[in-house]
Amino acid sequence: MKTQQDTAVFLLRIALAFGFLSAVASRLNLWGAQSSGWKKFIDYTAETNSFLPHSWAPAVAVLSTTAELSIGILLLVGYQLQKTAWCASVLTLLFAVAMSISFGIKEPLNYSVFVFSAAAFLLSTFSSYQWSLDQFYLNNN
Repeated sequence: MKTQQDTAVFLLRIALAFGFLSAVASRLNLWGAQSSGWKKFIDYTAETNSFLPHSWAPAVAVLSTTAELSIGILLLVGYQLQKTAWCASVLTLLFAVAMSISFGIKEPLNYSVFVFSAAAFLLSTFSSYQWSLDQFYLNNN
């Protein structure tokens, strides 16, 4: 049973990491024709955060992209996983709330943002993480 749980936690961690990293890759045009691009992302950021001044959109776009990139990398390598997963949960919950305010509840439900947030929260509740830098440091100290 422990091995199945370890595998499930690992797969959850990797899926969340790739979710964050894929979004960043799209903004940076790394998905080629499938990319959204930076300009479209700034426009979407302004729409999603319609309750903020429009002039804040570039700063919010940079901050959210930096947070998503950092969280994606930390999840992928498995460093400070409880804290990183908790931050991922809070960040995506903030996205879901902003989307709900600006577009209505259907938008974050359609894009599974609440599910993503709950999955990250679930990941933050485990006490150990096999196949991670956290586990590597624990075993070598």
